[in-house]
Amino acid sequence: MTLNGTWHFLTTNLTVKDGERALLMRDGRLEQVLAPGRHRLFDPLHQLKAELFSVVRTEFPADRFAVIKAARPDLADELFEAVETRANEIAIVSLDGRPVQLMTPWQTRVYWKVATSVEVERIDVTSDPRVTARHLAMIQPNRAGVITEAVVENHEAGLLTVEGKLIERLAPGRHAFWIAGRKIEVKRLDLRPQAVEITAQEMLTRDRIALRVTLTAFRRIVDPERVVATVPDVDAWLYRLVQFAIREAVAGRTLDEVLSAKTALDTELRDFVRDRVADSGVEVTELGVKDVILPGEIRELVNKVVEAERVAKANLIRRQEETAATRSLLNTARLMEENPLLLRLKELESLERLVEKVGRIDLHAGEGQGLDALLTKLVRLKAPESA
Repeated sequence: MTLNGTWHFLTTNLTVKDGERALLMRDGRLEQVLAPGRHRLFDPLHQLKAELFSVVRTEFPADRFAVIKAARPDLADELFEAVETRANEIAIVSLDGRPVQLMTPWQTRVYWKVATSVEVERIDVTSDPRVTARHLAMIQPNRAGVITEAVVENHEAGLLTVEGKLIERLAPGRHAFWIAGRKIEVKRLDLRPQAVEITAQEMLTRDRIALRVTLTAFRRIVDPERVVATVPDVDAWLYRLVQFAIREAVAGRTLDEVLSAKTALDTELRDFVRDRVADSGVEVTELGVKDVILPGEIRELVNKVVEAERVAKANLIRRQEETAATRSLLNTARLMEENPLLLRLKELESLERLVEKVGRIDLHAGEGQGLDALLTKLVRLKAPESA
């Protein structure tokens, strides 16, 4: 097949444009490479075939290159730049100074170099899996599946593991690593205090009363490396540990002890949990009972007991007040009996309050008798003495 050419009786005319090259084949074998221009080819038996290729910043099929290199190594070296990567090797291919291709291990790509400057930067990822800022900028459009990135915040700890082995603790910031041919993971742990809500399942007290207890724990990670090595899931592990602790504490107490000794129960739970998390890299700062949930019939009985206690306490206070008032009246009566003047003052005070409410009152002590006789007859503490 002849491309962009015209055929005459003995010759074939072929035009190759700028930015193109033509591979001239005779009976399926490469004969020559035609540069840009108009070419007249002698072909009386129609044995020539020409295939045009764009050569500006383009690739050439690798399998075709292998055939050409085997038949004409001189042409292969003159026309093409072959890039092959080995194990644990990354290659960044730049065409005319612009990065265009990121190659992973065991890849082969061939580029035309007759009109394009081909530059190759090879990176051995076995020595250092980190991606430099310069390389990260070069491979920005092509990095999917080749690198992994992680941003470690100020309140976090980033732990780098390569093939399951902990390598180092990363400082806050942005980090990128080559993942070609290996497993790289950055595990981020929040170092801030975290609240864990624990809802206990139904449990029995020592006096065989079923109840449920909800708790709240506050924990924080103080040793990230130790946490990763010992605890797969911090919150789930702490949740189960507190559940076991509350079951043991409730089983050894009666319902009254659970309800009345909350402070002692919180202290016992904190000591139990802290002893068991001491070597895990986790610190439990606070742990306490949030709520005690009783069955409906038990809750009604408890409410009745509480109500009876309140009524009894109210009655006791009322009786104490009545006794104090009676005792005060008795003391007042004794003072009045021993001091007639005080009695008269009290009588006048009573009359004054009575007059203020009535408005007017007329009192008659009898004919020829004055106010003194009237007051004497109103209140008489002692029987009159016989003559």
